[in-house]
Amino acid sequence: MELKQQLKMSQQLVMTPQLQQAIKLLQMSRMELVETVHQEMLENPVLEETPENQEPSTEGASQSADGDSGPEPTAQSTSASENESESEPEPSNGEGEIDWERYMENHANQAPMPGGGVRAGGDELPGIEATVATSQDLVDHLEWQLHMGEFLDEELRFAALVFGNLDDRGYLTMEGMAPAEVVPKLAEEAQLDPEDAEEVLSMIQQMDPVGVAARDVSECLLIQAKHFDMDALALRVLAEHLTNLERKNYNAIAKALQVEVEEIYDIAQAIMDLEPRPARNFVTSEAQYIVPDVSVQKIGDEYVVVANDDGMPKLRISGFYRSAMKGDPQAKEYIQNKLRSAQWLIRSIDQRRRTIERVTECIVAKQHDFFEKGIEHLKPMILRDVAEEVGMHESTISRVTSNKYVATPRGTLELKYFFNSAIRRGSSAEDIASESVKQAIKKFIEGEEPTKPYSDQKLVELLREQNVVIARRTVAKYREMMGIVSSSKRKKYF
Repeated sequence: MELKQQLKMSQQLVMTPQLQQAIKLLQMSRMELVETVHQEMLENPVLEETPENQEPSTEGASQSADGDSGPEPTAQSTSASENESESEPEPSNGEGEIDWERYMENHANQAPMPGGGVRAGGDELPGIEATVATSQDLVDHLEWQLHMGEFLDEELRFAALVFGNLDDRGYLTMEGMAPAEVVPKLAEEAQLDPEDAEEVLSMIQQMDPVGVAARDVSECLLIQAKHFDMDALALRVLAEHLTNLERKNYNAIAKALQVEVEEIYDIAQAIMDLEPRPARNFVTSEAQYIVPDVSVQKIGDEYVVVANDDGMPKLRISGFYRSAMKGDPQAKEYIQNKLRSAQWLIRSIDQRRRTIERVTECIVAKQHDFFEKGIEHLKPMILRDVAEEVGMHESTISRVTSNKYVATPRGTLELKYFFNSAIRRGSSAEDIASESVKQAIKKFIEGEEPTKPYSDQKLVELLREQNVVIARRTVAKYREMMGIVSSSKRKKYF
């Protein structure tokens, strides 16, 4: 045995605060984003909202004449040049500080994104009656993701039992049982091998929201930390020192792990951004008023995706603090930090906007027949189909499509609406989307004789005539999902 010193170079994904912020903004609904932006404006004096009727080009000329700064860069103006916003290095004076003069010069002539209640092309946004949506239940959200995969019947039974035993936090618990006893018990009820049950549970825990169905807070945070590729030291802190972390006893953690306490501070800050209650955003019983994030408009023979910027604050970086940076080192450092934070927020909002547009464009391209001919022509589509097309991870597509809405010629729909599992048809025909089958069942029931309603078996036969072959229990499941009672309860005797 001998001791050696070696240099080793490796690459790993670091979960930076900026990346965490971008992920958080991406999964927010529109209303949550607006609230977050308003909160950031209160906390960051460098951020301000562009006046509604400001004309950037003329204002820039007049201000320059007075020796003042031109119009500031805005959250919308960064989208004017995608390459610039993504690849242009941050202006610097060579000492790690932002060169304010150069930054202002680079962005002086870029205009803010239009706001107001009118879309591009002069079309008005949908009325308030078209923007009412019921709140979504966590179990519905998880079942939707579950049906995008391929599971055996016993695995589906086990998953259903897991969903039925989630508490308000999103944890998997059973009264009177230790956490380690829950999965074997549910596996036994589902007639599933315990090892296979643990594998299915692990897949559920990777669904959105990440960490759902964990058995305690430690497991929940560890799942999220691994999902976001946090380093080994952070994983050790969560696995071995959660109690001290909760008590903020950072010195004890640093001593136990033989590292500097500053490293523990940084890890604690990163862990604070994790979500200990995955079900938090799904606990609501109030109606939600929604505004579409994007709209789909038909121009000629093409469908065009247009971002909806109505009601979204048009952010810019204030020029007021330019003079405050001169002669006061403390003020200069403070403003530098706030400026970086403002720049990242503006870029993250713009990236969120472009990501939603890009995913929507892919959905529109794949579901072209739906927009042209209606629900009967909705195609089977899963998260992987869009993820592969746009070059993103499936979990990212799930975040983009959750709580995001699109105004289309066929109504205001959640982006998630377009994802459906496939129902196999005859050998000579293409697969059909499960949503199309549901609508076909609904149409048959609407046209039935009230005194002679169709039984589930009769609906199976009617679907078979349309070359759609599914089991009777599947028809019953779809009928119940649409809130339609059985034939015996639909029958009218007079």
